Amino acid sequence: MNESTLPTGGNTATLRAKASAQPRAASVARGAASRPAPWRRWLPLTLLLPFALVFGLFQLAPMIWVLVNSFQAGGDWSLANFTEILGSPWYRQSFANSLDLAFWSSLAGLTIALAGTAALHQVPGRLQNAVVAFTTMASNFSGVPLAFAFIVLLGMNGAVTLLLQELGLVEDFHLYSRAGLLVLYTYFQVPLAVLLLYPAFDAIKPDWRDAAALLGAGPLHYWLKVALPVLSPALLGTFIILLANALGAYASTYALMTSNYNLVTIQIAGLVAGDIFLEPQLAAALSLLLMALLLLVTGINQWLIARSRYA
Repeated sequence: MNESTLPTGGNTATLRAKASAQPRAASVARGAASRPAPWRRWLPLTLLLPFALVFGLFQLAPMIWVLVNSFQAGGDWSLANFTEILGSPWYRQSFANSLDLAFWSSLAGLTIALAGTAALHQVPGRLQNAVVAFTTMASNFSGVPLAFAFIVLLGMNGAVTLLLQELGLVEDFHLYSRAGLLVLYTYFQVPLAVLLLYPAFDAIKPDWRDAAALLGAGPLHYWLKVALPVLSPALLGTFIILLANALGAYASTYALMTSNYNLVTIQIAGLVAGDIFLEPQLAAALSLLLMALLLLVTGINQWLIARSRYA
């Protein structure tokens, strides 16, 4: 073989570089071919624009308005609205009443929903679907129709009230009182709690009960040591949502009690759309304090969930 035909060191390096460049070029070409067109990348963002517009108009804009106007008094920046609220026994009572109803109705609703959801997971699948569908409809039954239904059933001359009085089971129950509001709040809390807890029960394995029974644990011990600790994050989260739901309730309460019961939401509505006094800036301060209360409760809930070893 002629020496002139042998590849030199430089030619060998060139050939190797060309050989290695070919796969890289092919991979780059394949990547460019598989890369979506620019309009496909921008299409999802374009479709989100209506949602962003609605969110800005009905969520961000009112929140900004509340934040700005809560610190306005007489056209100047001031803390006078918050001073008036915190110094007024009337407004302090409205927060106390709202928290009282929200806490006890959330606790009662969560307890009833926990027992109902546990029983629901023991029935056949078709019955489960029917109950979940009914619960979904019941969770949307609120506002003025719910108040009217309670008046018909549990009012002074309601059908259930008269029946219970005839049986001697009820003597001094009044729907238009704290006890009546507590029953009303608990009623619309239960369906929401069931819908929130229903998926959480999928985390409980059916053989855990059998394993606990083999180790000598009874039903109560199983629930206290196994089921409830596993469900604790879902229970805490559901309780916070129920609390927020009760704190923000207005239509049912106003339709039942008008302004005869002192709640934060009724006070806010009266200051914004009242017939005598219109003080939207004071209403904004009340709304901001209510939002701050909800943020505080939500923060505590997240802290407890983060510390839970079952989260």
